[in-house]
Amino acid sequence: MDSGVGTILREARNRRKVELSEVEAATRIRPRYLRAIESEEWDVLPGGVYTRGFIRTYASFLGLDGERLVGDYRENVEKWSRAAAESPEPSRPSSSGHASVRLSVAPIAALAVLAVLAVAVIAIVAIPTGGGGGEEFAPAPSGKTLPGQAPEPKPPDRSGVLVSLAASAEVWVCVLDAKGDAVVDGQILEAGAEAGPFRSGSFTVSFGNGEVSMRIDGRQAEIPATSSPIGYSIDSSGAMTQLDEAERPTCT
Repeated sequence: MDSGVGTILREARNRRKVELSEVEAATRIRPRYLRAIESEEWDVLPGGVYTRGFIRTYASFLGLDGERLVGDYRENVEKWSRAAAESPEPSRPSSSGHASVRLSVAPIAALAVLAVLAVAVIAIVAIPTGGGGGEEFAPAPSGKTLPGQAPEPKPPDRSGVLVSLAASAEVWVCVLDAKGDAVVDGQILEAGAEAGPFRSGSFTVSFGNGEVSMRIDGRQAEIPATSSPIGYSIDSSGAMTQLDEAERPTCT
């Protein structure tokens, strides 16, 4: 929109016979911005405070009232630009009068196409490959694996009771599991040596003395400090019962 600001500046420069290069050297305003101001091509300029500063500086260089020209620019350019930006864009009438109907139907049609494509993909995936006589693979029954397929790892056995030993001094140790198999076969553990942990439904243990620490399911068992042999049975709940000499395992 023309404001007259550019015309005033251009005519004043021409009257003084000043080239744009001289204005640039004095004001540090680029020639393209000076030309845009004079021709009032406001969209070339950065706008806002920058454009107002250019006008004020250019006018002061030519001996004009910069504040008045800035005021003209605000009134005739910025105010008009804001009003244009804030006004709603007029709706365009449809030649057929059914534009709104087409706009609302388009998304529904797109969804219908997507649904058809999804059904087609499911149908293709469900068709067995290989044609007539081809082998059709079905999911393997639970607990079985297909040829070439690695078997699923079995979960660790968490049943029974967990026992571990640590020698505080030299001690002879015999430990039998629920099947009567020796998990510590009459060995002498040096001070600081450890054995286990072992898991079984139950245990019977025999020690040459009380210089041993035993943990049952993480709990510290009470073993008296004795120099004599001692033995225990441990059931599936972790309960410990002291054994007579005849009942102690010997691992022989």
